[in-house]
Amino acid sequence: MELPTKPAPRRRESGPGLARRLATGLGVLLELLGAAWAALALRIDARVPVGFAVVYLACSIFFLLWLRPRWLGHAIFLVGFAAILVWWFGIEPRNDRRWLADVARTTRFELDGEKLAVHDLRNFEYRSETDFTPRWEERRYDLARLRGVDVLLSDWGAPGIVHTLVSWEFEGAEPLAISIETRKEEGETYSALRGFFRQFELYYVVGDERDVIRVRTNFRGERVRLYRLNVPVPVARALLLSYVTHVNRLADEPAWYNALTDNCTTTIRVHAGELGLANRLNWRLYVNKYSDELLYLRGALDTTLPFEELRERSDITDEARAAGDDPDFSRRIREGLPPRAAGG
Repeated sequence: MELPTKPAPRRRESGPGLARRLATGLGVLLELLGAAWAALALRIDARVPVGFAVVYLACSIFFLLWLRPRWLGHAIFLVGFAAILVWWFGIEPRNDRRWLADVARTTRFELDGEKLAVHDLRNFEYRSETDFTPRWEERRYDLARLRGVDVLLSDWGAPGIVHTLVSWEFEGAEPLAISIETRKEEGETYSALRGFFRQFELYYVVGDERDVIRVRTNFRGERVRLYRLNVPVPVARALLLSYVTHVNRLADEPAWYNALTDNCTTTIRVHAGELGLANRLNWRLYVNKYSDELLYLRGALDTTLPFEELRERSDITDEARAAGDDPDFSRRIREGLPPRAAGG
């Protein structure tokens, strides 16, 4: 009688073999994500029929998962994907579209020593978000009278996401506010999904605070917090001049907005990087509702107060709604805010 034998124990894969399998799996996952992105790019930017995009995605999945030999499937996919990337990066942004009225003009700056002239600064007279009297103004600023820079976070209801604005304070002059946004055409509305593709040009709204802040608090129902940045005046000046350079460049050489890489928050980091001030990447830059917490942790905000108290005191929504179109709007929204740190 033959005795039953125990099956040999399965050996656990470890070492180089396991690492190789994990790397292969991760590579395939990234390729599948690339295929999904490419299908969306074909649908959104090339406006191909939905069926065509679905067929492309299905073929990509077949090549990556089932075609043998494996190297051939991956090679076919990569050639097709590379062709789509070349086409996609070749889509040119433009400045000559039929723009919505609130982004119809591109601002230009002229710098002469310490004197900064702003051409086509936006200062609209609003009756509602869509009912307004356009008002484009010429203003002059003396950089020698710059007193500091503020950052504003506007909560428009998206989970984890806010809109970021920057505003420079001058002695004896209205603050200069700049908001990095999408430049939308007539009949076009913002879409978070389309923001990842070649759908919106990048646009810097250079405006009066009664425009760029009040349109959000008073007419869009957003909540806005204003924080005074603890940076020396020379740094605030250099940051402003970085913005000036980019605004003038966009007037001649348009660029694409991208919801991941070139948005209202990550583009500010680009400006800071030009000054050698950008710190390492942090998840709060992308879930930017928490970017004020990041600034606090890095010492860029007033740390003499507990963060939650600072956050509560920095909410200027009610003050902005009460100030309305008051010429003293900028002073009124800063009443009760912690004072700017000495030298910053």
